[in-house]
Amino acid sequence: MPTVFRSGGFRVFFFANEGRPREPPHVHVEQGDQEAELWLRPDVSVAYNDGFNARDLNRLVRMIEANRERIERYWNEFFS
Repeated sequence: MPTVFRSGGFRVFFFANEGRPREPPHVHVEQGDQEAELWLRPDVSVAYNDGFNARDLNRLVRMIEANRERIERYWNEFFS
């Protein structure tokens, strides 16, 4: 599970095995026992949420939007 970055107590990562065919670029975010999955395109959106409240989800979406290029670059380098 490559960690892309950590911020504000959140760990942003993806799985090394993202299915066959590989799913489009996305990340998982965890903090404690809470986890969410966010799609990067066409817009950052929550695909799955387990435990985060609405305020934290909005914060996560903004954080992923601000780092989308960085995440996509890391994803493409890892899977190339």
